[in-house]
Amino acid sequence: MRFSDWRVRPVPFPTTDHIPIIELPDIVLESARLLDPTGFEDLGPNGLQVSGAFEVRRIVTGVSAQVELFERAAELDAQLVLVHHGLFWNFHPPGLDRRRLERLRVLLEHDLSLLAYHLPLDAHPEIGNNALLAKALGCESHEPFGLYRERAIGRLGRFPEVEGIGVGELVERVSAATGGRTPLLQGAGPDRVRTIGIVSGSAADSLDEAIERGCDAFLTGEPREHVMADAREAGIHFLAAGHYATETHGIRALGERLAERFGIEHVFVDLPNPV
Repeated sequence: MRFSDWRVRPVPFPTTDHIPIIELPDIVLESARLLDPTGFEDLGPNGLQVSGAFEVRRIVTGVSAQVELFERAAELDAQLVLVHHGLFWNFHPPGLDRRRLERLRVLLEHDLSLLAYHLPLDAHPEIGNNALLAKALGCESHEPFGLYRERAIGRLGRFPEVEGIGVGELVERVSAATGGRTPLLQGAGPDRVRTIGIVSGSAADSLDEAIERGCDAFLTGEPREHVMADAREAGIHFLAAGHYATETHGIRALGERLAERFGIEHVFVDLPNPV
């Protein structure tokens, strides 16, 4: 049964594994309530992108919509796939190319729904990518940072240590928070780091805001050529830890929150990307 038929509410079939069966509209509504996507001028649609099974017992989460993720979800007998990077973007040409058609084919063939949240999942103050990165780095507090189209999607974190932390310690913490990879570092800031601006993904241009707000360091996913000189000349540490690696926290946390809320199962599928 499809989401479009949600007014028809069939009696769930009994199961042997005692996992509750939750209706897709309930999960969609709870996700929207939690993330509140209204007001974000995003690069693509947030919310339900593909409607599949009406009844959900297992959610699979992953960073980006792709065939491998969908096939893994089918193998895991999931009914809903939840991603940070969805199928549809404003910068895509109109119509469907072969890649997106193949992704849709796999979803429809296995009766999988697809739910995507982009900027709202970056910006959330509790389960957002940037809030969770700040927590993973050991910041004692964090506040809105990283304006993008009039909305703050990042966080400005403050370390509890009175003297701040050393640059080597910061690199180790970033590595631990992003799957063990060593971040790219332009080490041009002070010896001790007290404040850090954080915007996951592709947000190197937010370095300017970090400089304006007096941050000792700035962390994002992808670097840009010009920011290396900008950081050096401004006397700020610039770290790039990978677009994918900086954006695993939020989608995993959202899946866990929904699983806990509804008593269903959640599996995060890690498909590492070197970018």
